[in-house]
Amino acid sequence: MAKKILTPEDSDLFRQTIGTVLAVKRDKVSLTNTTKPKPYPKPAVINVDGHLIDTATALPIEKVGIEDSLSFLNTGLQHNVLKKLRRGFFGLDAEIDLHGLNSDEAKRQLLHFLHYCVEDGYRCVHIVHGKGHRSPDQHPVLKNNMNIWLRQHKDVQAFCSATPKNGGTGAVVVLLQLSDKYSHQNQQDLE
Repeated sequence: MAKKILTPEDSDLFRQTIGTVLAVKRDKVSLTNTTKPKPYPKPAVINVDGHLIDTATALPIEKVGIEDSLSFLNTGLQHNVLKKLRRGFFGLDAEIDLHGLNSDEAKRQLLHFLHYCVEDGYRCVHIVHGKGHRSPDQHPVLKNNMNIWLRQHKDVQAFCSATPKNGGTGAVVVLLQLSDKYSHQNQQDLE
């Protein structure tokens, strides 16, 4: 390839266009910033399975049928609480529909739902599990599992089948324990 020969006019024009040039003192460039970004906390890993209490030593729970109603009252609570729950005394704060899911997916969604409800300070929630008309031997799988899972959950104080307009025996209304961060507000409201 032939070398181009520049005329003095072209060389002057080039120098004027470039301007003053400084000599390079270092040929290494630092690619890292001098200021490091602020650290951010890692999101906490939620162990929702830790909310279930091992009840292997408890009495076995009888299977329920399609039209059987569910009810449970945790120890230490008055029967009046269950009556109030049945009558709708506690307003519903959240709702989830699980019917149509398989057992594993329903359990996972239920545990996450209950965890976030307790964290957000929800007291009463509505869970639709379906009646189980397509279940074998007239024993609904999800309804029976719901009966066991809710009894095992440490934050569930009571539950009962919903009123007919809210799903009847295909849904439950659950009373949850308040999170520690909301307990002082509840005490102030009662005073």
